[in-house]
Amino acid sequence: MEGKTLIIGIAGGTSSGKSTITDRIASVYDGKVSVVYHDSYYKAHDGMTYEERSALNYDHPDAFDTELMVSDLRKLRAGETVDCPVYDYTVHNRDREKTRRVEPNPVIIVDGILIFYEKELRDLFDIKIYVDTDADVRILRRLQRDVRDRGRTIDSVIRQYLDTVKPMHERFVEPTKRYADIVIPEGGHNSVALDIVLSKIMRHLQEKTEKCE
Repeated sequence: MEGKTLIIGIAGGTSSGKSTITDRIASVYDGKVSVVYHDSYYKAHDGMTYEERSALNYDHPDAFDTELMVSDLRKLRAGETVDCPVYDYTVHNRDREKTRRVEPNPVIIVDGILIFYEKELRDLFDIKIYVDTDADVRILRRLQRDVRDRGRTIDSVIRQYLDTVKPMHERFVEPTKRYADIVIPEGGHNSVALDIVLSKIMRHLQEKTEKCE
């Protein structure tokens, strides 16, 4: 199993369109793709109050339990099933009662803003994709998503964006673009780039299969 597993990292700023590309790849290779989200690996802060957790910087690399994610990805690559954490955005903490089971598949997609930052994680990816979308588009998408899906107020989203999201993007996320094998402008709306990615995945899978035969 390990020799046939292709791990794809899809990085980029908040609301850049990573999920659109992930969903497109998963639909093309239906039944052959498992998805792991870096956001699921936010560290737990059970000893803090809601107000204290709300004040944390969730866009800094230290906010993530990347060590656990690396361990889970290695298990998936070795053909093992893993139970990923579940993060509850409404309370800013990990859900201690739920996990999400992820089965090993020929293609593993890892989605997250900072997945190229840590070398140990970055080195696990066979293909590294960076989704590059203008900041004004990203903030509007994030505003809509957080209010609609995560129970946030407009003021809290704007405040977080200005206080942490924007400066952390410029400091930590944007510089990781240099590690990408493929940069996709305008995310999932760039059909030409997406077709190139799909073709590359197909070739990579074919090469891996041939090597394992």
